Amino acid sequence: MINQDGIINFYSENDFALAQEDIYKKWIERVISSEGKRLGEISYIFCDDEYLLDINQKFLDHDTYTDIISFDDSMGNLLNGDIYISTERVRENAQEYNEDFDTELKRVLVHGVLHYCGYKDKSEEDAALMREKESEKIKLFHVEQS
Repeated sequence: MINQDGIINFYSENDFALAQEDIYKKWIERVISSEGKRLGEISYIFCDDEYLLDINQKFLDHDTYTDIISFDDSMGNLLNGDIYISTERVRENAQEYNEDFDTELKRVLVHGVLHYCGYKDKSEEDAALMREKESEKIKLFHVEQS
């Protein structure tokens, strides 16, 4: 087991509840460690589209729906921040990309952490690397469970 002094929190502003939180926490810790980083405190906040749209408008001046917004408070290799996830958008994206909800949720959960690790997704090249890293880290979840 990876021994980290950090904390991972899961909060919900809607009716979504993450099952087996401890399994997800261990997986995220493993992801962070695999990138040579350390866990400080990361909070995931599950919400609906309107909640996340409001944050997008107020803090980022974007008037669009999105599946994730992450606020990075990391310092060096110590990862800290708040990651807001619209479970409505994750569900819609899963249907659009013919993926099951749990896999799409893992992709979004790890996406925020990968941003904290320094990965970007604005250019096509960066986005391709981000997708590759997401898939690589999702495989760590399955390794964790075996």
